[in-house]
Amino acid sequence: MIERFALVVNRQKDPALAVAGEICKTLTAYGKKCTIADLPDGETVDVGDGIPEDTECMIVLGGDGTLLQAARNARKLDIPLLGVNLGTLGYLAEVEQSGIKEALRQLADGRYTIEERMMLSGRVNGREECALNDIVITRNGPLQVVRLTVRVDGQLLTEYQSDGIILATPTGSTGYSLSAGGPIVEPEARTILITPVSPHTLTNRSIVLSPHAHVQVEIGEGKNGRKLTLEASFDGGSRIPMETGEVIDIACAEAVTKILRLKQVSFLEMVRHKLG
Repeated sequence: MIERFALVVNRQKDPALAVAGEICKTLTAYGKKCTIADLPDGETVDVGDGIPEDTECMIVLGGDGTLLQAARNARKLDIPLLGVNLGTLGYLAEVEQSGIKEALRQLADGRYTIEERMMLSGRVNGREECALNDIVITRNGPLQVVRLTVRVDGQLLTEYQSDGIILATPTGSTGYSLSAGGPIVEPEARTILITPVSPHTLTNRSIVLSPHAHVQVEIGEGKNGRKLTLEASFDGGSRIPMETGEVIDIACAEAVTKILRLKQVSFLEMVRHKLG
């Protein structure tokens, strides 16, 4: 049973901490310990000194973007995250504002499950970042076709001529990867998905790799040998600039994200509902 909670809040969506305050008040009434992280105004979430060391669960108030950033920042804490959606659309943040009271009652009663989700690690130019959803490599300059050479475990896999490339986890398979034509994968699976963005040939398709694969993506030259400027984006947040000749190394991260689930809805039911 979880007894100690910490709240991280998107201040743009709960500026006066009204929702966070009510959550803490309710959890305290259930005999739980609750702390609102002391985070600077204007920040979505910054996990650090504001999270007590004895925290057993992090409740993230905002939306999917806030939860994704919290997952990256909190990966070393090894505690489950519960997302409360204060935005217009929440997929990972499963608790809607109207259902907060019932969700807290379930938490207090211990009626929840914890899922482990794999993350991706990307390293380029001596800098390393992690992503729960995806790593997206796209152009950061004039509109033009990008040539990307993909190697897996040191062997040439393919060369994409496209607008970019998405390397997604199963959690991220229902996000940008799906919009680009990628497959839907059960979120607790362990696979690496490679999906080109608007490929300029009909033969390019998504590729599903094992979690043990080591992927390298090299940035090629533009038209007439022109140097291209791109960027690697991690969950749509952290960005690392790249250019022609540079390589990003991507693999399954050692850390996992623990997602606390309250709804007893199977993955198949969710997919059937989403697909209409």
